[in-house]
Formats: sequence, structure tokens, C-alpha cells
Amino acid sequence: MRTTRALAVATAAGAVVALAAPAASAWTDPSNITAMPSVIARGGQLTVTVDGTSCQSGGTVESPAFPKTNLTSIPGGSTSSATATIHEHANPGAYDITANCGGKTLTRPSAFTVIHGGVRGGLGGATTSGATTTDMAIGGALVAAAVVGGGVFWMRRRSENKV
Repeated sequence: MRTTRALAVATAAGAVVALAAPAASAWTDPSNITAMPSVIARGGQLTVTVDGTSCQSGGTVESPAFPKTNLTSIPGGSTSSATATIHEHANPGAYDITANCGGKTLTRPSAFTVIHGGVRGGLGGATTSGATTTDMAIGGALVAAAVVGGGVFWMRRRSENKV
């Protein structure tokens, strides 16, 4: 009797686990949202990547900082991506991204941050190319000082040789 009861309990527990496994895997799809770059200026382009097989057949991503954008499947896996343009009027701060795939949604809080303006890259933010008049004046003064200093040194060495 005890063996029969233990066998019945084990069978029932196994059936519950077997039936719950497909449902549990369905709850985790889509499973991850990634935004690159994580800090972006207004008007910039953000690449959003979503993991999950339900997004392979189409889906969308949306945020208050950019319009609803369609996902496209990346071949060779269960990942989809979209490129969204940040609104010019987006306020600085952190924004959530929501993915809608196959009737399922996933929201990633604070997925990216919008900043007020971009940073000028390159030559330290310089807006001109080449030497400015100030650069030329400083360089000319340094060359003149070197010539005068060299002349004084040379004349002094010359007078020491005569003694």
C-alpha cells in the first residue's frame, strides 16, 4: 500500500513537472533586450537586440524616446534586432524598452540613457583645421628664443676659445 501510494505521488509530481516545463519556457520568450549604445544623444540611432524565438517571425520594440520599430530576424539564431532613431525632443534621462513578439511582451527598465547633446570627437573638439594665428605666434616666438639663445651660447663659446 505504501509503495503504491509513493508511486502514485511520484507519477503525479512527474506529470506536473512535465506539463509545466513547456509553459515555463514560453514565459521566458522574449528573454532579453539589449540597447547599444547605452548612452545616446537626441537624434542618434540606437540598435536594439531582442533574444527569443517568438521574435523571429516579427515583432516590434518601442519606447517613449523613439517610435515603434519593427524587428528583423538575425539568421542563425533566435535573435532579432531593430535600429531606432531617438526623437529630437526626447528629454534627457533613462528610458525603458518594451518588446512585443508573438503576443508576448518584455520590458527592460532603464535600458538606455538619452543625453542633451553629443560630444565632438576627433581633434579635441576643434572646429578649425591647421594652425591658427595664435599657434603661429607662439611657435614663432619659441623659434626666435631658440635662435637668440643659440647665438648667445655660440658667441660665448667662441670667446672662451681665444683665452
